Amino acid sequence: MLSTQASVKLCSQRQVAQLGLSVVKPVAALAAHARPILPAAQHQHNAPSGPRSFSTTSATQLRDFFPPKETNFIRRTPPAWPHPGYTMEEMLAVVPGHREPKTVGDWFAWKLVRLCRWGMDLATGLREGQQVDKKNPTTAVVASKPLTEAQWLIRFIFLESIAGVPGMVAGMLRHLGSLRRLKRDNGWIETLLEESYNERMHLLTFMKMCEPGWFMKMMIIGAQGVFFNAMFFSYLISPKICHRFVGYLEEEAVHTYTRCIREIEAGQLPKWSDEKFRIPEMAVAYWHMPEDHRTMRDLILYIRADEAVHRGVNHTLSNLNQKEDPNPFVSDYKTGKVQHKPQAALKPAGYEREDVIG
Repeated sequence: MLSTQASVKLCSQRQVAQLGLSVVKPVAALAAHARPILPAAQHQHNAPSGPRSFSTTSATQLRDFFPPKETNFIRRTPPAWPHPGYTMEEMLAVVPGHREPKTVGDWFAWKLVRLCRWGMDLATGLREGQQVDKKNPTTAVVASKPLTEAQWLIRFIFLESIAGVPGMVAGMLRHLGSLRRLKRDNGWIETLLEESYNERMHLLTFMKMCEPGWFMKMMIIGAQGVFFNAMFFSYLISPKICHRFVGYLEEEAVHTYTRCIREIEAGQLPKWSDEKFRIPEMAVAYWHMPEDHRTMRDLILYIRADEAVHRGVNHTLSNLNQKEDPNPFVSDYKTGKVQHKPQAALKPAGYEREDVIG
């Protein structure tokens, strides 16, 4: 059955599932105007499309949403920040976690993230039965009803379009601050910009699976306009609270991807469990994915590990002296003190200052 909420707001499950498969093979032609994109085996079961279509491109016109620019000499552009890669053991060790608010600033950041989560649930049509235990919203991953592939892609795209903003804003402001103060930034700028770049790679990967329509594009433009300006002025006032906010936001991301992995493993997302489903080549190249680990579950494991790193990094940065402390995640440690070098992905609540600075 199609999700009524998802269909009305953005797309149908069938549309997104077929668009995902279109990464490796063309899609069959659509009937005229607003009919949904269906898997080949289901063409005889046509269903009406909702008033807000997630994809505005007909099947006969489907294409690579952002194909590489062909030039006479250049073959491709490598990533500015190559991905460090993870072992399977490192990715499986990631778990949802939550840092309990300890200050007024922590509490404010946490409540603001919860408000944002409520808004996203409302906008993406998450029904009551699809909600997890509200007493443990960032750690509970079991719900009475799973999300559809369509709902997951909608959430992923919207989440990643927002998650790529804070690192860029913070890195930009710290870069300008370094210029004004005529002082080094001690490694913060690079980590923050790399975080933003990594989040954008998540977004581009999901964009290879589904092309947004006008409604999603308007949502993203509006959210980015509000969020960028809010983050800009907030970071000028209190970088510490902003990093705590991003830490809580990444907690939500780890929770989201953990729940998706669970539903794939439980067979509740059959399109993504299909052995014919192929993830984008962009993802294979960026994460250096082994040939025998290129399923949708593997892709989500890599992305979840990235989010766990951002979670630990931002919670830790919030605990430091914002103007003077070096970034412990890129620093070399003194002989005999290497054991204090942090492992962000495995520390959901982040490191306290004395644990990494001394």
